[in-house]
Amino acid sequence: MATLITGLLSLRRDPRLIKLPPYLSALLVVVGIGWLLILPLNDYSRRTYISENALLPGQVHTYFGGSEHNVFRAYRQEVAGLADVDEDKRSEGLLNILTSQGLKTSTQGYHFSRAGEWRNGTNVYGIIQAPRADATEAMVMIAAWRNADNKINYSGVALVLTLARYFKRWSLWSKDIIVLITPDSTFGPQAWVDAYHESHDPTAVSPLSIKSGALQGAVAVDYPANVWGHRFDKLHIVYDGINGQLPNLDLINTAINIANNQIGIGCTIQRMWNHLDSYQERLLTILRGMLSQAVGHSSGPHSSFIPYHIDAITLQTVGDGWHDEISLGRAVEGLFRSINNLLEHFHQSFFFYLLMQSHRFVSIGTYLPSAMLIAGNFTVTAILLWFLSGRPALKSSTTKPAPSALDEKQLITIIKAQGGVAAIPTQELQIAERDLMLPLIVVFSAHTAGLVPLYVLANTPYATLESLGATITAASALLPVVTAVVVARTTKVSQQQIMVIQCFSLLVLGAALSTLATINFAQAFFVGISAAPLSFVRPISPGVSPSIRKVLTPLAMILFAALTPMALIWGASYYWTVPLRDVLSAAAWAWRAEGVWTGVTVWLVWWPAWACGVFALTTGALQQATKTA
Repeated sequence: MATLITGLLSLRRDPRLIKLPPYLSALLVVVGIGWLLILPLNDYSRRTYISENALLPGQVHTYFGGSEHNVFRAYRQEVAGLADVDEDKRSEGLLNILTSQGLKTSTQGYHFSRAGEWRNGTNVYGIIQAPRADATEAMVMIAAWRNADNKINYSGVALVLTLARYFKRWSLWSKDIIVLITPDSTFGPQAWVDAYHESHDPTAVSPLSIKSGALQGAVAVDYPANVWGHRFDKLHIVYDGINGQLPNLDLINTAINIANNQIGIGCTIQRMWNHLDSYQERLLTILRGMLSQAVGHSSGPHSSFIPYHIDAITLQTVGDGWHDEISLGRAVEGLFRSINNLLEHFHQSFFFYLLMQSHRFVSIGTYLPSAMLIAGNFTVTAILLWFLSGRPALKSSTTKPAPSALDEKQLITIIKAQGGVAAIPTQELQIAERDLMLPLIVVFSAHTAGLVPLYVLANTPYATLESLGATITAASALLPVVTAVVVARTTKVSQQQIMVIQCFSLLVLGAALSTLATINFAQAFFVGISAAPLSFVRPISPGVSPSIRKVLTPLAMILFAALTPMALIWGASYYWTVPLRDVLSAAAWAWRAEGVWTGVTVWLVWWPAWACGVFALTTGALQQATKTA
């Protein structure tokens, strides 16, 4: 045992041990990416299944059809007529239709504001009271007047009105059905569900005059056909919620099961219109789903309900085929019949998953290690930097001298250990006193500075966002460089302080991403990959010749300038041909109305770590230049 202890303690002097962590960090990043790449394989994924037996999808006969087709055509004509009038008259017309069906109806106004801009609208809703219940539970059927693609939802609104009239005549409902028609697919649903749970801003959103019970589920219908007799090919199941939250997998599986097996409608997800179930298409579907979750914005009228633990999806028609409004109506009827069977809230199946096609998924226990490994690489590097910063050689000018009893170069302390002796190099037990004041100030200032662009972008008018985006991109890239120059000229920055700055910033980044991965895996994964180079930022070695250093330093600065968050956002907007102004405006409105925290992740987690890395790189370069001079 004494020999084992001696051997382990002697490793502290082995220089190879210090060289290991960078390779370990790189290995964690590579394994994290590789872990994601193997998920589409059959061995790491499962077929979907219904966990909640009470749903009984497809086990009932649907009766929607026949004369309801004529009712739909009549409502479709009325909806087409309302497209040419102003919003007040349109809301009045929709309200009259629901009232004529015998529903308890009301309207709700909202007017979100940001930087002098407004998003106004009026929601129209009605309640079908269940004859077999006491209004303790409810389901929501939604139709946005304009869908997520800003198209008028002609047939979707008409179908929801038709189904409302049809459902009203049935006596089998054990839950109330709320029919909700919103002006758009984002602000209207958000205002309504906020007011339903009395968490709305009274200055922007009106309260609801009538309510029902606890919402058990919501289904939105998106059928924007504006041509008479238009038929569709497939149903696109849209399920992504705000901040990457997802509905219970049972709801998606139920919708797909009913559409496929009972109605004969094919289903697809993540805009994969012709999924052939190959490895490449499975991986692409996963990445598309992760990208949508990482952005965190609303993907349809259903998204606003998910943060309130209300499982919701949007049924969107795509393609040209032989299915018509009757097929879609039967699918919606079957889905509401299944939700109506629930004895308690959705809870049996998964809330964290990655779908790779409509019938195959990966659960959180399988995919979570991918993001955790990438986040772990920052912690490994932080531990290494903390260890190196305590070595006496790094701070010889300020380290307190050792006691006189330890003046010998290799003084050996003899200790008793289980009847034997262990030789411990006392020199290795010495720790340099760390100067934490400057590192704490730098790291804290970086995180505080992130509040400035977060606030400015959220409160800037749309017209000036393009120029402001360029300004913030340049400012966010130059600020750590300028700060490093100022600090280096006014304060003597030691190598130890540079290491502690990097240590603290990477420690915060690793902890934040590890926590974020449990609630928004995709956002933590993409930020972790983008920030991974920060684990390998080091001042250029003093052994490098000055001429080579003069070339490497600018190249390193240019490389890390290209990795600043705003530069990557700009590149993404260029790749997807979306103007940066629209990207920033959508992010600002999402923060204002929906509480999307993506901007917080970018400016208070990602950018501060990047700024600290560039600060350390610049300070180290200035330190070497001063020594050379």
